[in-house]
Amino acid sequence: MEFKTLLYAVQDRVARITLNRPDRLNAINREMPREIRLAVEEANRDDRVHVIVLDGAGRAFCAGYDLKMFAEEKNNLIQDMPWDPMQDYRVMKGYTDDMFSLWRSYKPTLCKVHGYAVAGGSDIALCADIVVMAENARIGYMPARVWGCPTTAMWVYRLGAEKAKRMLLTGDTVDGKEAKAMGLVYDAVPARKLDAAIDSLAERMAGVPKNQLMMQKLMINQAYENMGIASTQMMATLFDGITRHSPEGVWFKQYAEEHGFHQAVAWRDSGKAIPEGNAATPKKRRAKP
Repeated sequence: MEFKTLLYAVQDRVARITLNRPDRLNAINREMPREIRLAVEEANRDDRVHVIVLDGAGRAFCAGYDLKMFAEEKNNLIQDMPWDPMQDYRVMKGYTDDMFSLWRSYKPTLCKVHGYAVAGGSDIALCADIVVMAENARIGYMPARVWGCPTTAMWVYRLGAEKAKRMLLTGDTVDGKEAKAMGLVYDAVPARKLDAAIDSLAERMAGVPKNQLMMQKLMINQAYENMGIASTQMMATLFDGITRHSPEGVWFKQYAEEHGFHQAVAWRDSGKAIPEGNAATPKKRRAKP
């Protein structure tokens, strides 16, 4: 199987899926979520494979959605008013389900994070069964400040309510050490030891029969299904669309158009107050008195 956005290889009972848009820090484009799903399905069909390892090529695991592309191109995720939330939901729920194939996979999925796993990149990483980070890597969901809601909703299931609120009510990022201390990820190691750490864990699991791995994973996952993860993701995905079409979301889009997307992101992530309500509504979109 050939892929445009990732690399796929199998060796010694381990399938390796490598996000491969290094020039864009592996930012998520339209094709990537679907290709992740196809690669996971391929690994699940392959009797040689016991474990799946996901990582990223270049300087980072994944810097999130390629928002520069999505913000600058016409698409169902950024509509003129009035907007149709179901068009938005259909697209984003598809991306969410594709990423969640890592969680649904019958075979264990391990994620190796270096550099950054931020915004949509954190959605991908946290869908894996086990995440190992470099201590100097960073993870977070900065669009929680404006223009986003994490559609996979894995923050609350990994951290619990209070720590999830600490992350999503600030939009902060944390390094690998803090992510491990919070319980967000399984382990954090010095960057030079990251490959060895993930390989050791994969090798340990690869010795277990596939049916045993599958039964243990299904047993654990059903507990989260019973906690309502599907309905939580439905609400999160709807809210994600709303954030792009709220007064503040429209302000963010126009500010990016007028001043450049990098400047808009710099404002969003700085901690500076986001304009609200009428102050956020672009003049050209304000209703006439």
